[in-house]
Formats: sequence, structure tokens, C-alpha cells
Amino acid sequence: MECPYVKKCGGCNHINDGYEKHLKILENKERKLLKKHGVVHEIQKMNYPYHYRNKVTASFGYEKGKIIAGTYQENSHRIVNIDGCIIENKKADEIIATIKKLAVSFKIKIYNEDTGYGLLRHVMVRYGHNTNEYMVVLILSSTMFPSKKNFVKALLKEHPEITTVVMNINNQKTSMILGERSQTIYGKGYINDKLCGINYRLSPESFYQINSSMTEKLYKKAIELADLKSSDKVIDAYSGIGTIGMTAAKKAGSVIAVELNETAVKDAIKNARHEKINNIRFVHGDAGKFMDSYKEAVDVVFMDPPRAGSSKEFLDSIVRLAPKRVVYISCNPETLDRDLKYLEKREYKVDGIWPYDMFPFTEHVECVVLMSKVKD
Repeated sequence: MECPYVKKCGGCNHINDGYEKHLKILENKERKLLKKHGVVHEIQKMNYPYHYRNKVTASFGYEKGKIIAGTYQENSHRIVNIDGCIIENKKADEIIATIKKLAVSFKIKIYNEDTGYGLLRHVMVRYGHNTNEYMVVLILSSTMFPSKKNFVKALLKEHPEITTVVMNINNQKTSMILGERSQTIYGKGYINDKLCGINYRLSPESFYQINSSMTEKLYKKAIELADLKSSDKVIDAYSGIGTIGMTAAKKAGSVIAVELNETAVKDAIKNARHEKINNIRFVHGDAGKFMDSYKEAVDVVFMDPPRAGSSKEFLDSIVRLAPKRVVYISCNPETLDRDLKYLEKREYKVDGIWPYDMFPFTEHVECVVLMSKVKD
């Protein structure tokens, strides 16, 4: 499967080299960087590494007077017009193509970052892998959207599989995609998906792994490595909508899930109520600050930080709480390497590193690492 955009886009540098070659490149990179910490196991691959992205975001602009939609070229702010992407959900790409067509027929002006004039900035489509629900988020510069009811009606006529449409307002001069205000204009304003047997509610702002099938494999491995007992007290740091924490709660005694994104926390609380999971508590706040002030004993910590890795304060709080096991899920081997070094100097050892090809054909690798407290 060949990609015609690879030289312009730069998002999938190995997509035309073949999947096995791509895997070997990633595995060698992980081993070279991380083998000093412990055994780096064989990378877990996808059975079908195409069209896996369950969230697709397109930026809109003009090229030679025509509306274009796609992604920004690597290391630039120039939009590459993309009709269909090999790693994105097919139906999501089709929905974006329809919105591009409707923007012309409804005479919708595309936002210009330099002048601040225009309405439509971006479109985000989210897909429930196990529910087949689709959410469309129109990121606009203003709430003034003429003929929005007719626009949605025309969109649904072409794509009846869409279950909700949301307007998100971003009137700031910023590189951030989403603004702070959202307004539902069709459906319930969120979609549902099912992961590891648990139903989840996804709002436009909620973090959710973009590759559902590989996420299930990775999370099952993380729970297996944690070796949870019915008496264990668990902290799920950087918990998002509670995917790891709620899965862990099935086996652990109690779980505290800590997340900075308030919308994600609200979704998580609703998810737990809906699933009748009563042994998990959600905290809105910084994970490091929470753990620094936490005084009770902890048996296991799950941590899934952003690409920047964890702060020194957060890692120090792990050392102070001294859980028996730490399960570290990382999307950046460089910051993982740094954080493992820090914890290894403070009475933790790495028991194994398991890479997962969560983002086929890109440079990114997801790893799950088991660390255990060195016995005195």
C-alpha cells in the first residue's frame, strides 16, 4: 500500500518501505536506547497496520483560491491537501472530504490565521472502534454559524453513521486545535467506545488512545505486569478518562485516578458510575502534587505521562511512597530512558520493557515497563 503524500507530509517516514522493515527500525531503536535498563522484548505488531487512527484532525485553508484540508507539512505551517490517509479511519476521511465540499456550497469562509478573518479552522472526527459511533467536531472562530442546521442536515444525509456534531469555538491566535467552549448541535455531544470490556464516554476534549486494538493489548499487558491482588491500593497517574484505572479496579482493592484535564475527569466519573465500578476515586489535579501530599501506603502505581515524561517532583513522590511495583507506559523512549535512570538510582529496578507498535509507520513507539522496589 503506497502513500502519495509521504514526501510532503512527513508524518509516516517508513510507510513505503514495508511493515516488517518499519518494525525492525523501531525495535533496533528501542533496544539501542533502553537495553542498558533491562530486557527489551520483541515489539508487538498490528495484524493489519492501516486505517487504525480513531481520531482524525484536518486543518482547513486555501490553495490557489480553492479550499483544502489536511495536515501541516513537517516543520512548517503549510497545509498538505490530503484526500485520504493510509493510517486514518476511512470513514473519517470521507466525512472530512464531504465537509470540504459543503463548505464550498454553503459559502463558508475558511479562517485565515494572519488576518483573523473567516469561520472554519479545523475539523476533528472521532470514532468508537467497538461501537461504530462517529463524532464530528467543527472548530470555528465564532459561534455565528449561518445555516448550521441545514449544514448538519446535509452532512447527515451523506453520512447517516454520524451520531453527534459539536461546534467548538477557538477565537484565539494559537496553534492549539480546540478552544475552551463547545456547543452540541446534533446528538448527545459525545460518543461511546468499549475497551477491555468497559464502556467509555468520549467528549471532544477527552484523551483516548488513537489505536484501539493495540491499546487493548498494551493495557492487558500492563495489568498482567502489575500482578494485582484484591488487597492492593493503586494510583493511576495521568489517568485520562480512567481507562487503565477502571481496568485495574476489577482486580485491585482500591484505585485513585489522578488527571489534570477536568473534562476527562468528568467523563471518567460518569464512566465508572455507568459501569458500577465503586472502588475507584477520581481526582482532578496535577498527579505529582497529589502524590507529593498523599500519606497512605500504595502498592502499585500506573503512570502514563505525556511525551515530555514525568517531572522530578513526580518521580520523587514515587520514591517517597515506595510502591512495590511501578508500571510505566511511555510514548517517548528518550524521556523514558531519562526517567528510568532517575528511578534506578533510587532503589527501583527494571524487570522488563515491552514495546508496542501503537502508531504504525510513524517514528513513535509505545512501551510498557515494569519496575519493582529493590528489597532492603
